[in-house]
Amino acid sequence: MRKFLVAVLLLCLSPWVWAVSPYIYGDRVPGGDLGAVMTAVESKLTRAGFQLAGKYTPQGLPGYGVIVVTDRDLLKDIQHLGGATIVGAGIRVGVKSDGTVSYINPDYWYRAYFRKQFRLAEKNVAAVQQRLARALGRGKPFGGEVAAKDLPDYQYMFGMEGFESDKNLLMEHLEFEDAVRTIQENLAKGVGRTAKVYEVIIPERKIAVFGVALNDPKEGEGWWVKVIGPDNIAALPYEIYVVNNRANHLFARYRIALGWPAVGMGTFMRIVEAPGIIRDTLKAVAGEGGAPAER
Repeated sequence: MRKFLVAVLLLCLSPWVWAVSPYIYGDRVPGGDLGAVMTAVESKLTRAGFQLAGKYTPQGLPGYGVIVVTDRDLLKDIQHLGGATIVGAGIRVGVKSDGTVSYINPDYWYRAYFRKQFRLAEKNVAAVQQRLARALGRGKPFGGEVAAKDLPDYQYMFGMEGFESDKNLLMEHLEFEDAVRTIQENLAKGVGRTAKVYEVIIPERKIAVFGVALNDPKEGEGWWVKVIGPDNIAALPYEIYVVNNRANHLFARYRIALGWPAVGMGTFMRIVEAPGIIRDTLKAVAGEGGAPAER
């Protein structure tokens, strides 16, 4: 009887005990021209009912591409939950010219992004995960492991930034509409060698998110992704998100670490300037407000 009770207890607690990986490999598709490979993967996603939000090929990472889609039911959850959960609106899929396909593990990313509210969206998160697996294949998880119980308050190391860091703030505008318009205009202009990958705006909740390509050849995402590992390409793009009148990003000592949890501190030290560079660039896109970036 005792063994039975222990087994039941472990079964109930298992989602919190088990470690979760940030990415899952899909089935390979025929390799070749990157554009053709991305089109093939995009077709699989749209046939499965996902809505294309954007796609891009990161500068400085030849042979790699990213497709971003959305899911109607998950967006309804985000609309209900509100606030910074909007950062999770884009479902990211990585593609390589050799036909390798990978995608974010929703169970990992939404535990981190929805935090204490994860249980309210858990049904639709699981449904998205199942549909991704049916559309793209369910291969080996990869990219490192984090205990499920640690993801809502994830930090790479004690004392480092988390999801709610004060360093997330980029710019405070008068109104939500001002923040959104400023970001749209600056992305259209290519401020800071950036470009828009996708946008999702829920005006009735005054929340929005923009996927931002960081295209500067020296300071863009190409250089630091090469250092820490381009196989985790589905971590991109970086986001600016708006809640009410505040434009924010997830500070890179959190956001990069969340996307590359297996990378050692020695490797992270090689990109020690990246968090400040990213923040400076996104502050310019948001309107150049706030304090100087910390590096």
